[in-house]
Amino acid sequence: MSAMVTFFPVGCGDMALIRLADEPATHVLVDVNIRVAADDDADDTRDVAKDLRDRLPRDAKGRPYVDAFLLSHPDKDHCTGLEKHFHLGPIDEYPSDDQPDAEKKIVIREIWSSPMVFRRASKNHTLCADAKAFNREAKRRVQRFRDGKLLIDGERVLILGEDENGKTDDLGTILIKTGDKFRTINGRWSSYFEAHLLAPMPRQDDDDEELLSKNHSSTILNMQLASSALHPDSCRFLTAGDAEVAIWERLWSRYKATPDVLAYDLLLAPHHCSWHSLSYDSWSRLGEKVKVSPDARSALGQARFGARIVASSKPIKDDDSDPPCIRAKREYKAILGDHSGIFHCTGEEPNARSPEPLEMEISASGVRRKEARARGVAAVTAAAAPRAG
Repeated sequence: MSAMVTFFPVGCGDMALIRLADEPATHVLVDVNIRVAADDDADDTRDVAKDLRDRLPRDAKGRPYVDAFLLSHPDKDHCTGLEKHFHLGPIDEYPSDDQPDAEKKIVIREIWSSPMVFRRASKNHTLCADAKAFNREAKRRVQRFRDGKLLIDGERVLILGEDENGKTDDLGTILIKTGDKFRTINGRWSSYFEAHLLAPMPRQDDDDEELLSKNHSSTILNMQLASSALHPDSCRFLTAGDAEVAIWERLWSRYKATPDVLAYDLLLAPHHCSWHSLSYDSWSRLGEKVKVSPDARSALGQARFGARIVASSKPIKDDDSDPPCIRAKREYKAILGDHSGIFHCTGEEPNARSPEPLEMEISASGVRRKEARARGVAAVTAAAAPRAG
């Protein structure tokens, strides 16, 4: 089975599923945005909950699961639908074994959480119910680890980044420090995966409240995804939540001598293709007078040959909206133009009237889009072909 990253059409929100090339395939979900409209049969909003379930494995008890779930930061458009569709709480209290498959809660075998992201977010806005539920579950699993209880599927947690004032100093094997790499998913070492944690960065003495705001505190991971055991670096997938310009400037300052740290084959455009990831200026107010931050552009400009940039957003129009922003799209396309790359928008794939999940296959030769039409033709051809014997 090939490695793949699937981006779901969720409007201006994030929801991406990584499937590794191992057997059985490991699945990592980055954010979730299953809107109420998507749960309504009478609404034409894409049923991304079904799209997700159709791509997930089942365990020995028939429960759908993800091996790991990363919440990049606790904004509503990154965690909506979590309580309704996922099991939160002790795994031995799983509630829906007797339900039809489509109604069973999805098990999160391991949660990836950053306490710093939650700490900084809470200073700037009230957390939604799904974000609070995620935070409670992460804390419950951390306490379970501290109590010395057995680490099992459905109870694991990985903490990404140190908290302030030594609050995470006792977490040992479940703590990943910013700047470190890790290769474990759900407590198992993988030869098909490596992740480099780039943010959130530890607080510095000269940090102001703007730099510590919620959008500058997203978890940023550059993940190396293998197409096979022989090709461990087939794809670099850079995901960064809603990280804005100040954090990209800081990342460039830190890694400009080693820019390969930021190199990618697949970039999830930060903050749904917002101009504020590339500039301090307001696109809606200044229009074409806006200026790009050279350092932020350098950080986001480390595309490898044939790279793809995906904007997880509604269709991008030539107006003063932000996000998504037409000016940001133009800048990303300019970056890709130097590397024979391609820009995608989830709200426009394959068309704006009826968007479908955007699937990116990973091979030894790089990343390519899996065509929906090609899948349909292949299925019809296979069905019509005569059977041997």
